[in-house]
Amino acid sequence: MTIEMRAGYEGTGPGAITPDGCAVELYARLPVRDEPDIISAAVPAEAHILELGCGVGRMTHPLLERGFTVTAVDESAEMLERVRGARTICSPIETLSMGEKFDVVMLASFLVHTGDIEVRRGMLDVCRSHLADDGCVLIQREGEDYHTNLPRERHDPSGFTVRMLSAEPVGDGVNSVRVEYVFPDAIWTQTFLARPLTKKQFEEALAEAGLKVDRYLTEDGIWVRAVPVGA
Repeated sequence: MTIEMRAGYEGTGPGAITPDGCAVELYARLPVRDEPDIISAAVPAEAHILELGCGVGRMTHPLLERGFTVTAVDESAEMLERVRGARTICSPIETLSMGEKFDVVMLASFLVHTGDIEVRRGMLDVCRSHLADDGCVLIQREGEDYHTNLPRERHDPSGFTVRMLSAEPVGDGVNSVRVEYVFPDAIWTQTFLARPLTKKQFEEALAEAGLKVDRYLTEDGIWVRAVPVGA
């Protein structure tokens, strides 16, 4: 099947590449870190989580193991084929309309930093429209140094290297970011558009969607718990 790439996005390397440049096989190899622990500590036990942009289920599966119910959404059918134990829905996030409410809506993988403001608005509106009135949205933001001090690299204990190669301005506050993942047997690259957001800009984007920060869950401000305005 031919997949139409999103403008400004590109991926190289073995296997299927999604419309935003993610390599399915690469994401199947990436390790789980402390994200499931952060999520579990921030939401009610046995909550029903709507996971937007689930990929291959890197976080889906640990959350299922912790007793949560997960509805997993991704625009890539190839990604969803790797998800086990969750209801899966193949759809772009920004146009999702399920007519259901969830205890928790999760928007991870720095998706809130998409370069297209209208896509970001759509994503946050989807978060709010699918959220129970007493529910919460968990959002993963970029770290403050994400677009600076480049190039840089990190060697993962599991045996691969991540290289942040460049973040080049392309206008309107958006950067074209290029990342390389080097494994002993394969190399993948991803190029994508990202919009850095200060805390103020981030909180203004939430407010536009009828959301507000409840608290920042990590000292670096990367994980955030948001709730409906007025809650």
